[in-house]
Amino acid sequence: MTSPARPGLPGRAEVSVRPARPDEAAAIAAVQLVTWRTAYRALLPAAVLDDWDEAAAISTWRTAVLSPPTPAHGVLVALDGAVVAGFAAFGPAELAAGEEPLPEGATTELTALLVEPRWGRRGHGSRLLAAVVDLGADSGVVRLQMWLPEDDTVTARFLEGAGWAPDGWVRTLDTGSSTFRQLRWHTLLDDERGVQ
Repeated sequence: MTSPARPGLPGRAEVSVRPARPDEAAAIAAVQLVTWRTAYRALLPAAVLDDWDEAAAISTWRTAVLSPPTPAHGVLVALDGAVVAGFAAFGPAELAAGEEPLPEGATTELTALLVEPRWGRRGHGSRLLAAVVDLGADSGVVRLQMWLPEDDTVTARFLEGAGWAPDGWVRTLDTGSSTFRQLRWHTLLDDERGVQ
């Protein structure tokens, strides 16, 4: 999962994706906060973003890494040199209201795919997504899905470029002071570890 530095570009940091370690929980929480404040300022209540409970977020991510709810849950980090530039979290898919269940383990849900804006456009998101695809294919997953705020056009364009599409399911989340709609995106894994 590591891409070596390119020859002829001295000083270019090595980039990689690997499973997160417990001591990276603070870095993961920091990426989440900075990215949410940048991308979702108009979507999430100010209290969520401005009154961020850093200790609780770090504890939550440490638990997710150390004691995932099932073996199918995981957290990956994207590294730029030694810096955590982004992360992905995934697990068994939750059904939408009224949705018929798929065979157990057939679908993995990407619950977070965030790259801190200062590390954007360097391939970290693509590497994270490719790693989730590889892990899913290794464990027999045939479909990936992700709920995305309807107004998040940046991530929507990224997923579309990776072969994903909305699957028609919509849900409304209540933030406590407002609501927003999420669309569910999905892709099917093919036999060659790509997407259809």
